[in-house]
Amino acid sequence: MTPNPKTARVTKIPDVVVDRLPLYARCLALLHSRGQEVVSSTELAKLSRVTPAQIRKDLSYFGRFGKQGRGYNVAKLLQELWRILGLERQWRMALVGVGRIGRAILEYGGFASQGFHIAHAFDVDHSVVGQELGSVTIRHASELEQRLLKEPVDIGIVAVPALEAQTVVDILVRCGVKSILNYAPMCPRRPSDVQLRQIDPVLALQGMTFHLKNKKGPTKKH
Repeated sequence: MTPNPKTARVTKIPDVVVDRLPLYARCLALLHSRGQEVVSSTELAKLSRVTPAQIRKDLSYFGRFGKQGRGYNVAKLLQELWRILGLERQWRMALVGVGRIGRAILEYGGFASQGFHIAHAFDVDHSVVGQELGSVTIRHASELEQRLLKEPVDIGIVAVPALEAQTVVDILVRCGVKSILNYAPMCPRRPSDVQLRQIDPVLALQGMTFHLKNKKGPTKKH
């Protein structure tokens, strides 16, 4: 069955559902690379670590895919998820901060194949300004606002120290950037219509230590 795009426009899609769609797409891409043509919700559940019922419910927000007892066509469902996620086009990004994290982001080769293009990179360090990494020339951060107003981007990546993050986010917002990926160890303020995702490994590790601290070890036999 073909999906019903009207359903996706009218129904409010929970954020947790949207967050799982890239996971499903990644699993489908793996199956597609193996030449698999059909997948059941049970098999997809094993790969994604999401229950079959949850997968079917998540997909139902966007229409009807597959047939009961026959599963999903891998290539078609992957194509639909890419369309739903907007990955059939290129998204322009600006990176602010070319320290260790920023440099790793610039040198990562997996963005382009997934629809993401780093169009600009900025830093305050004169020793790196002017360098070319990949196809990007690093510009001084003082050019950030002027450059983005002239050559807009869709997504901003913030990889600067915590004290500088709010200033950078404010500039990105003024330049019309509506999605920001933040690596700075603080949560900056932004308007309600600007989506911000926080990437903080330390917070993730601290959450893990809670479970380690409270995990009960095996009972010792005497």
